[in-house]
Amino acid sequence: MLKKLVDIFQARSLLHLIKIFIVFGLAGSLSVILSEPILRIINLDKIITFYPLYIVIRLIVIFPLYQLTLLGTALIFGEYDYFQKFFKKFFNLFKFK
Repeated sequence: MLKKLVDIFQARSLLHLIKIFIVFGLAGSLSVILSEPILRIINLDKIITFYPLYIVIRLIVIFPLYQLTLLGTALIFGEYDYFQKFFKKFFNLFKFK
């Protein structure tokens, strides 16, 4: 099973796969943590009182923030090249033919 995950993520080894998962986890947590102060700066909670709409807008803010924190975290962990390839594959999914 772990061999299959190593193959899916194109990791060099099990240790490299663990490092990749750590980068994903830290970037996700960091983007959620950083979204709160950004939304406070623009006073979104006072502008939008309908909570479900606030959550949708927060998710919209988190998505690009996640991309930035993922690259930053990957750079810190020395995995920038791996995640740059990951970004190219990910954004090619959104290309229209």
